[in-house]
Amino acid sequence: MPIDVVKTLNRGFSAGIVTVLAFGASLPVSAQTPEEFYKGKTVTIMLGHPPGGSYHMYATLAANHLKRHIPGNANVIIEHRPGGGGVRAARHFYSNAPRDGTVIALFPETLAHTEILQPEVGQWKTLEMSYIGTFSGVGAVMMRRQNAPAKTIAEMRKISSSVGCTGKTSQAYQTASMMKNLGDFQFKIICGYPGSADYVLAMMRGELDMVASAWLQWRTSHTDEIAKGTMVPVIQTGLRRNRELPDLPLMQEVIDDPTAKRVIEFISAGTAFGRALIAPPAIPADRLKTLRAAFDGLVKDPAFLKDAERAKAQIDPTSGEELQRDLIALFKAPKDIVERAKVAMD
Repeated sequence: MPIDVVKTLNRGFSAGIVTVLAFGASLPVSAQTPEEFYKGKTVTIMLGHPPGGSYHMYATLAANHLKRHIPGNANVIIEHRPGGGGVRAARHFYSNAPRDGTVIALFPETLAHTEILQPEVGQWKTLEMSYIGTFSGVGAVMMRRQNAPAKTIAEMRKISSSVGCTGKTSQAYQTASMMKNLGDFQFKIICGYPGSADYVLAMMRGELDMVASAWLQWRTSHTDEIAKGTMVPVIQTGLRRNRELPDLPLMQEVIDDPTAKRVIEFISAGTAFGRALIAPPAIPADRLKTLRAAFDGLVKDPAFLKDAERAKAQIDPTSGEELQRDLIALFKAPKDIVERAKVAMD
């Protein structure tokens, strides 16, 4: 099992936290086979969130097992660049990360939607990047504390509720914003929390009434609170109900306006990308193919699956090629729906 050490990197004006899972020296790049290239190399999985959430959980699972599936047995580490709900890391990754296959990322499923709906924030070109594969799709669940003033859907349209989030690119913000702007929910949205663990803790302390987070996170970290009723699921996002939440309504199911429903479905299409590994622009084709093959092998690896089960991580993989097709379709959405979605995200 790889060594797990956390340390802080100081890179000029930017800082990141790196979880070192294995160590290796760097070799010069030349015309090599993938096996020759990756031998002795270190592959970095970049995250835009701090340790402790579902991003870190899936990245850790990958880092602990991916080495066996990369020709040349490259070492694997995790680098955290938290800030802005993943914006800081995504901008750096797109503009500055090495494009040789030694740096990949695990970013929010909202990556493409942020570029489309908030181009001043999403300063990257998602179509220039290449998906390697997703461990699982991810839908958000809005959760309220037991003693929140508004307890039902009807009451949430009449009584003000405070809702926490990291930043405007986060699933937490987008879920709350859609409910507020398309469903007339009386939400006061408060962004700026470093990560999901922080705003969930704020809700548990009574500082917030509700928060939205990936069901993948709720099901692994807060099963006891949900079972006891101290946390109560309100609504879920996605194009279909999660099989573990068959009785919890989708957001579009509690909204009457047909156009608003289509807007929600457009935004919810991002749930298919979930917790996915992605490569930067212009990565050599043979190395992208190698990384995709490594991912496909990883998600079938008995040792990986055993660790995932132990971590209560849902594994429902989709290949990088299929995700890339979904991405292209997303950018072909009708302009009127995109414009309405921009208003909903404001």
